[in-house]
Amino acid sequence: MADAATVTIRTRKFLTNRLLQRKQMVVDVIHPGRATVAKEELREKLAKMYKANKEVVSVFGFKTHFGGGKTTGFALIYDSLESLKKFEPKYRLVRIGLAEAPKGGRKQRKEKKNRAKKFRGTKKAKASAGKK
Repeated sequence: MADAATVTIRTRKFLTNRLLQRKQMVVDVIHPGRATVAKEELREKLAKMYKANKEVVSVFGFKTHFGGGKTTGFALIYDSLESLKKFEPKYRLVRIGLAEAPKGGRKQRKEKKNRAKKFRGTKKAKASAGKK
């Protein structure tokens, strides 16, 4: 059972993206005899590998190969928390707990948008605020 707990992480296609203030790479996770490794655990291990804070690591797009034992995905390691919040999409910030999911359902958002379409200028803000 000791070998079932071992997880090997290899990175390839490493690129330092100065424009977006991050390091980006493809991550291969080898995990024989074990289910897919949690993203939180991968964030911790990648942060340790690249001497970064766990908060600035974003992992996504993991696909397990047929038969299991190997998973491939993508990782971004930002230079700072500010650059992560600036460049990372909102839905990924929500996933890692740095942003809050939009409130209300899809239908409520659409109704609010359609109510606002009937007005112009300052009245539009009042219409999108909702009925009181």
